[in-house]
Amino acid sequence: MTWGGMILPEDHMYRWPDYYDWTSEGLDGDLSYYADLAMKVGGPVLELGCGTGRCTLGIARHGLDVVGIDRESIMLQQAARKAEALGLAHSCRWIQGDMSQFELDEQYPLVVIPYRSFLHLMTPREQLDTLSCIHRHLKDDGILAFNIFVPHVRHMTEEDGKYLYRGSFPIPGSGSRVEVYDGLQFDHFNQHAFVIRYYERFDSQGRTEERLRTRFSLRYIYPAEMDLLLRSSGFEVCNRYGGFQREPFGPDSDELIIEARKADSL
Repeated sequence: MTWGGMILPEDHMYRWPDYYDWTSEGLDGDLSYYADLAMKVGGPVLELGCGTGRCTLGIARHGLDVVGIDRESIMLQQAARKAEALGLAHSCRWIQGDMSQFELDEQYPLVVIPYRSFLHLMTPREQLDTLSCIHRHLKDDGILAFNIFVPHVRHMTEEDGKYLYRGSFPIPGSGSRVEVYDGLQFDHFNQHAFVIRYYERFDSQGRTEERLRTRFSLRYIYPAEMDLLLRSSGFEVCNRYGGFQREPFGPDSDELIIEARKADSL
């Protein structure tokens, strides 16, 4: 199985959808932002890197049809189970595929890439191929919306080679909890971040039930570089925000939310 042009390792984080759901709560306000945008633009909505469907289902709850694409079949299976349990299966279509080389028979008024999933594209070529695919699948008056974190060199330097505690998360319906730790390494020449993520599951008495060592990687992108990638792919940025409440984007922002349209539609 491939991931980001590479063989997906057996210990990759996305091979463990339950742990992903228990510990990946999203970013503050991101679900409301994408759902509100979808209601304004209308459906159907195409989501790339949909994972287990957190945002997909959040949009579908508002009566919109959503198509979710993800590389990892086990994540999509989890998403489909959740959609069925919520009575939303009729509104959701799940497709296993690569966001950099998908072909569908439809164009969409809104394409979204939530939760920094664009950063899992590990080369500029993959990033450009993805934007080219989106351009072909976006209606002429459609919107592309996505978010990435803003890399701050000082923070990355402080975290490089460190082992960081990410939090303790309850497992719904049980007294158990999962604690998350990350080991970080950066390759600043290629703008790559490599993360070893440890999950440790404890019962209500504090006894270890399971411990997993997983990993994932990403390529971080600077804001000016992201603008260039979009322009090179036929997009123009129409809005940039520093938070999901549409706060202005500036030098101190930690998150970059972009809304873009086809350049020839402006």
